Amino acid sequence: MSITLEPIAHVVGGRSEPSDDFWGGTRAIIRLEPHFDADTLLGIEEFSHLQVLWHFHRASAQDIHLGARHPRNNPVWPSTGTFVHHNHRRPAQVGISHPRLLKVDGLDLHVEDLDAIDGTPVLDLAPWFAEFGPRGEVTQPAWPTEMLSSYWDRPDHP
Repeated sequence: MSITLEPIAHVVGGRSEPSDDFWGGTRAIIRLEPHFDADTLLGIEEFSHLQVLWHFHRASAQDIHLGARHPRNNPVWPSTGTFVHHNHRRPAQVGISHPRLLKVDGLDLHVEDLDAIDGTPVLDLAPWFAEFGPRGEVTQPAWPTEMLSSYWDRPDHP
C-alpha cells in the first residue's frame, strides 16, 4: 500500500540548512497553501504550541538506513535500530515538531522552535493538547539526553 500526501503548508524563513543542534529561538512561518480559507485556523491562536508533521524534503531514498547504527555515528552511544532515531534516515522521512505558536496572521502561523528548514513541506498540523502527551512516567536511556544537550541552545549562543 502506498499513501500520497499533499503538503498543506510550507515553512517560510527560519534556518536554511539542517543541523543537529542549536534550534532554540529559531523563528519561522508555517504558511498554509492559498486554497485554504482562514477559517481553517479559527481558534488555533488560543493554543501555545502546535504539533507539526513535516517531510525531510532534502533527504533522498539513499539516505534511508534500515538496521542498527550509532546515533550521530558516535561509537560512545549504543547502536540502535532505525525506529529509535529521529532523523531523515527513517523510511517515511517525516519529522514531528512541537513549536510554540507566536501569532496567526491570515494563513501564516508564526512559530518559534520549529526544527524544520525554510521550504519544508508541512503535511499536517494541529494544536498541541496536553491530554495527548505521554501518560505515566517517561523513561529513556541516558544517551538521548547527552546527545541532545545542545539541541535547543540558541543558534547565536551555542
